[in-house]
Amino acid sequence: MSLICGVDEAGAGPLAGNVFAAAVILDPARPIAGLADSKTLSEKKRDLLAVQIKQHSLAWVIAVASVEEIDHLNILQASLLAMQRAVQALSIEPQLVLVDGLYTPQISYAAQAIIKGDSKIPAISAASILAKTARDAEMYQLDKLYPQYGFARHKGYPTAMHMQRLLLHGVSPVHRKSYAPVKKLLECCVVDGGL
Repeated sequence: MSLICGVDEAGAGPLAGNVFAAAVILDPARPIAGLADSKTLSEKKRDLLAVQIKQHSLAWVIAVASVEEIDHLNILQASLLAMQRAVQALSIEPQLVLVDGLYTPQISYAAQAIIKGDSKIPAISAASILAKTARDAEMYQLDKLYPQYGFARHKGYPTAMHMQRLLLHGVSPVHRKSYAPVKKLLECCVVDGGL
């Protein structure tokens, strides 16, 4: 039996919060119906599938790269770092690691990047679901800490509502300061503050 590990990340686009990655080795003897790219599934369906993935997989890990790491490295490198952490923490060694996207993290296993892999490879679909549900859970937590930004509604994406709240309340400790809209706001406020 060849042990294939699927890897995907969630949260590259938002202006706030950590970036999440998951690594999943599915059990061929316990297939999970309904696996798909997490972005095409409802939140309720993702939550149900996440429970099944955790129960039926041979191994799974969810890892993060922090807001500080995103700002320090850039989002691509931080995403790859989260992926690397997820794969390295697996309890079983995979024979092949399949990663959604264009790049593979630095790992000691054979790895291949697959564009739109989250809609083609069940193990990557599973990883995308775990990464997305974990990231959404974090955004609900951040919403409780910083209710003024509405994180539970927009999940940190640069929606009109989020941009309005950013202008109104300023930049929080969980916003990514290297991202253009946040950076611009910080620069504008520093200049205005100096007048």
